[in-house]
Amino acid sequence: MKSIFSSNIQHPRASLPILWLRIVGGGFMLSHGIPKMMKLFGDGPIQFADPFGIGPAATLGLTVFAEVLCAIFILVGFKTKAATVPLLITMLVAALVIHGGDPFKDKEMALLYLAIYFSLFFLGSGSYSVDALLSKNKE
Repeated sequence: MKSIFSSNIQHPRASLPILWLRIVGGGFMLSHGIPKMMKLFGDGPIQFADPFGIGPAATLGLTVFAEVLCAIFILVGFKTKAATVPLLITMLVAALVIHGGDPFKDKEMALLYLAIYFSLFFLGSGSYSVDALLSKNKE
């Protein structure tokens, strides 16, 4: 039985658009995550939204995990489906909680990323990925 996290689309025609989604979704997210990582590991006090009451440092840490580590995993195509889950949650929180009462233009970017990660969750990493290389080595 295949796991929901297994990557199942290996057709070259589908893999190029999937690669593009991974580059955009993973690569562009790093431009949001790296500044947050610098804030997390910087010397100054951590001021960050805390919508669930776990503390600004913990919330920032979880956000950095998603926006840096998971974004890198998506970019290279390693455990892509699993890596989308923290990013899906982060983008849902950004769009619906942090910017919930804001105009649409303020939540639009989070919703665009959400659409990319939602697509990658169902498509997987494609043929041009670390996942595909690892599955070839198992055969």
